[in-house]
This record gives sequence, structure tokens and C-alpha cells, in this order.
Amino acid sequence: MPTVDPRIDAYIEKSADFAKPILTHIRKLVHKACPDIQETMKWSMPHFDHKGTVCNMGSFKEHCALGFWKQSLLEQDAFPAEKTAMGSFGRIASIKDLPSDKVMIGLIRQAVELNEKGIKVAKKPAAAKTELVVPDDLIQALSKNKVAKTAFEKFSYSHKKEYVQWIEEAKTEPTRNKRLATTVEWLTEGKSKNWKYEKC
Repeated sequence: MPTVDPRIDAYIEKSADFAKPILTHIRKLVHKACPDIQETMKWSMPHFDHKGTVCNMGSFKEHCALGFWKQSLLEQDAFPAEKTAMGSFGRIASIKDLPSDKVMIGLIRQAVELNEKGIKVAKKPAAAKTELVVPDDLIQALSKNKVAKTAFEKFSYSHKKEYVQWIEEAKTEPTRNKRLATTVEWLTEGKSKNWKYEKC
């Protein structure tokens, strides 16, 4: 019998109906691939460990995600070229969005083997931080909302950059204005740009 963590049972139980079979299926495949896997919860999401983290899964409003911690060292043909969300496979809205059980079990076993051999993913050299140029219209919008301005100033460089890039990438003025308004709204609530993916 696999060793299960009741916290993961509870996590699956409180997930949306569409997500329950997906999470249950992933969990079953992980245990099939590695009977000695250890279940745990980290950052409010289910993780599967064997001499280090093998993979983790999560559910959101309309999709699930599955991430391999050493994806760059695994068979790359199994992963989509373009991802539509966090994780190794992007948005998973049904079991059909995952590779076949055979491929999945193979990936899990590869990930377990990497941990057993102590193989680590090479760290990328830290990129030099360039000074973040906050656009004038964002500065102006924040000047009208003290709470949002304070939240933005307290955010890390990367969180600020996410908002700035999102605004700068708008292709039309109406889109840009909408993103500016959303930015101020989310900042007022203390939310980062990718707050939807930070927890279920």
C-alpha cells in the first residue's frame, strides 16, 4: 500500500470537480512509478519526494498543473513546445491533456533516478538587474491611489517587473488602460501580477 499524506486527500477533496480525477490520476501514476515516494505539502501544494523533490501538482479555478523539478534533464519530447500556464505541461483541463500513462511513468522514473544519483540542474548565472523603468501612466495611476502605490513600492524587483511588462505589452490603448486599471485594483488588494497561480 502506498504511503499517503491525508493533507493531499483533503487538497483533492476541496478542489473543483473537474480537477479531482486529474489529481487522483497523477497521484496514482506517481505511486505506480515509485512505490517509495513520499507525499508532502509545500507552499500549499501537493509534492512528491524521493531523495529530493520529484514533482508537484496543483489545481486552480479552471485547470490543473503538474511540474517536474528537473524537467530540463528529462526527455524533452514529452513536454509541449509552448506552455499556456505554469508547470511542465501548461493548462491541464482533463486527463487527456497529459501524455499517456506509459510516458508519464517513464518521466517519473527518470526524475526519481536523477534524485537517486544526486544529479542537479545546473544553475543559470544570475542576470544583472537592469534599472526598472516604470511607465509614466503607471506612475500617474499609482499617484492617485496611496494603498496601491505603497504595495507596488514594497514589491520585489521581479514582481514590479511583471506588472510593468504586462502593461508595456498591451498592443492597443484600450487594452493598456484596462491593464492599468486592473494593476491598480490588484495592488490595492496587495496582489502580485500572477496571484492566481500562487495558491489554490
